Amino acid sequence: MVEQPFDLAVIVDDDPDIALAARLALRDLFKEVATLPSPKELPAFVSSRSPDAILLDLNFERAATDGSEGLDYLGRIMTADPEAAVVIITAHGAVSVAVEAIKRGASDFVAKPWANERLASTVRSAAALRRSKLDARLERGRTSELAHNGETPLLGESEAMQRVKMLIDRAAPTDANVLILGENGTGKEIVAREIHRKSRRGELPMVSIDLGATAESLFESELFGHTKGSFTGATGERIGRLKAADRSSLFLDEIGNLPLHLQPKLLTALEQREVVPVGANRPVPIDVRVIAATNLSAERLADETRFRQDLLFRLNTIEIHLPPLRARIDDIPQLIDHYLRLYERKYDRPERALPGELIDTLVKHDWPGNVRALRHAAERAVIMADGVNYRLDDFPLPSRPHGAGVPLLSGSLNLDQLEKQMIERALRMHHFNISLAAGELGLSRGALYRRMEKHGL
Repeated sequence: MVEQPFDLAVIVDDDPDIALAARLALRDLFKEVATLPSPKELPAFVSSRSPDAILLDLNFERAATDGSEGLDYLGRIMTADPEAAVVIITAHGAVSVAVEAIKRGASDFVAKPWANERLASTVRSAAALRRSKLDARLERGRTSELAHNGETPLLGESEAMQRVKMLIDRAAPTDANVLILGENGTGKEIVAREIHRKSRRGELPMVSIDLGATAESLFESELFGHTKGSFTGATGERIGRLKAADRSSLFLDEIGNLPLHLQPKLLTALEQREVVPVGANRPVPIDVRVIAATNLSAERLADETRFRQDLLFRLNTIEIHLPPLRARIDDIPQLIDHYLRLYERKYDRPERALPGELIDTLVKHDWPGNVRALRHAAERAVIMADGVNYRLDDFPLPSRPHGAGVPLLSGSLNLDQLEKQMIERALRMHHFNISLAAGELGLSRGALYRRMEKHGL
């Protein structure tokens, strides 16, 4: 099953209609979206659940408009967790109160009534920034804790991975921009974080943006920021990711999704080391190191109709090709062992042995989803296993030989079974690229995620 990028959001609003509307807008971003009618319950909730994002109204008392109650609870939250991601809900006439909330630690604010796309983007950015801050804290010399929290170290001693590690060690101490090429699931973000951790900018959190999961209409605002009133829904000033990453590193995931008309603006920002927010007239200076990644091949990136070559030359000062798992099969036993032990700890399951013949079978599997698919397979095996040893049935592998093509649909007329087979086929056809598979099936990304969850994929 492919997971949403974040675990938990909580919405605090005494208007049940507002809370429901926000929950529906955010449900595809989080595994769980909780709602609270009063901020009195919030401190205990935050202490016990540690949400990735908090959406907080400022006024709860009847006829209250000064936001004092919400600001008080905001202060309590930020004192308890300085890295909390709090997005304020405010009315159009109360922008000054929202600005005061941001001064006190809130990540951003949205005005009622909001556009769902804008709300989702704002909350996603806040949660991502919180995750980046937590990652930066964890990455500073706490490798064992990283493993327990589900973060993935850069594993593998194969010749292919030795070359990747050598390039990381050479590139990291410099400020050179890095382009990471590799199929989906190969671990491009892990490489980016390793480069950042070993750089002189590693004390600050790396800022990330997934261009493959960002609505095209929001690309420019997300990257460069915007001023108040620069477009419909821009009720306040917003700092873009390039400025947020000032003196740190910016990870542009799936850079191949950046629209052609915005590529010159990114190129100008990198060359002149300044950005012009949407609606602004004056540039803002930046000091950013860019680490970009894409699942596009070098040949497709060389296509002028898809990607500007002058921007490509700016991004790929150092180019790292991350090999697919089938090209580093010597690493599979180590990866399997690492993830089995990780999920045994996570789910409090006993440590089970992996028989040699099963290891041979796993090594021979072609792993079209790469390390991500292997990780999910290991998690499922830990959950399903009930014997002394792991068995092949514990792992969700197709019953087909290594190198075989996509299986044809069976003769079954069971609709659920046919739907599952079609989803599996589309995922394999597009190497587990969710956007492409969803397009092939005529579904939205969210709809595909829900069907994958339904069928345990």
